[in-house]
Amino acid sequence: MAEFLDIPTLVIIGIAVFVLLRLRSVLGTRTGNERPPSSRIRPRLERAEQEDVVVPLHPSNVPGQSDENAARAARKFEAELDRYVGTDKNLRKSLLEIAQVDSNFSPKTFLDGAGQAYEMIVTAFARGDKATLKDLLQRDVFEEFESAINAREKAGHSVDFTFVGLPNIEIVEAELEKRIASITIRFDAEIVSATKDKAGKLVEGNEEQVVNISDEWTFARNTKSRDPNWKLVATNQLS
Repeated sequence: MAEFLDIPTLVIIGIAVFVLLRLRSVLGTRTGNERPPSSRIRPRLERAEQEDVVVPLHPSNVPGQSDENAARAARKFEAELDRYVGTDKNLRKSLLEIAQVDSNFSPKTFLDGAGQAYEMIVTAFARGDKATLKDLLQRDVFEEFESAINAREKAGHSVDFTFVGLPNIEIVEAELEKRIASITIRFDAEIVSATKDKAGKLVEGNEEQVVNISDEWTFARNTKSRDPNWKLVATNQLS
C-alpha cells in the first residue's frame, strides 16, 4: 500500500479517492456464488476523517504563489473541467467550490487515482486479498467484503479474474456541504471472471469472455482536515 500511496499522479484514490462497492458481478459473479453488497450505501460523511483509502493530491494552487502562477493554475483547472466535465454547469460549479477549499484537488489527478483504486479493489476482492482491502475500504464496507469472501471460500469456490481495462471513467456528481466534499464517479470496466468449484468446474462466468460492468463509487473528504486523503464511502451497481 505504501508504494501505491507514493504514486505522484494519483489523487485520491486519489485522495482515496473513496468506497465501497458492489463491484457488481465483480463482487458476485466475479468472485464466487455469494454476491457482496450491491445496493447503494449511504455515504458515512461523518466518518470521513477515520480511514485513509486514497492517494494524496499534489498541490496545484498554494498560498504565496505569484499572481501569474495562480492565473496559470486557474486556466489549467478550467481546461480540466472542459475535458472531464464538459458543459454541466452544476457539476463544474461544485468541483470549483471543492477546489477553492482544497488546493490539492484536480479533476485529472482525482480520476487517475480513482481508476487505480478501482482496479486494485476489484482485483483484491476476486483474489480474496483481505489485507489489501482492509487498507482501501472503510471499516463497515470491508466487513461486508470480508463476509462475501469468507462465504465463497467456505463453499470451496475460487475465481479466475483478469482486469482488462477501464474504457470509461467520469465524474457524475459532486457536492460541498459545509466542510464535507463528496464526488461520485462512474466506472465502466472490462473484466474476465470465472468462478469454479473445488473440482475446477465452472460455476459462474466465462474465463474466455470479456464482460462489461458499470459501477458508481462515492468518495468523501473533510476539507478542514489536515489529512489530504479521501474516503471511499459508497458504491452503487449499475449493471
